[in-house]
Amino acid sequence: MSHQLTITYPETFPDALQQTREQFEQEAKWAMAVKLFEMKRLSSGMAAALIGTDRVSFLLNLHRYGVPMIDLTEKELLSDLENA
Repeated sequence: MSHQLTITYPETFPDALQQTREQFEQEAKWAMAVKLFEMKRLSSGMAAALIGTDRVSFLLNLHRYGVPMIDLTEKELLSDLENA
């Protein structure tokens, strides 16, 4: 079972961003999915499913939003390297 989220926005928003309505709405879905992933509320697979893409494409596009694929602290990274 799926649910639908409806967001009301002024009709001028797409024009202000020099986008079509479809482009604006797709970007809004991406932005929401990326933010939920960044906040660790959704896995990359769940975020990809939210926008209707595959996990690899989602991860490869995170840079467009300034979000890293892997968010490890230096300490976590060094610990992972030492345990390898």
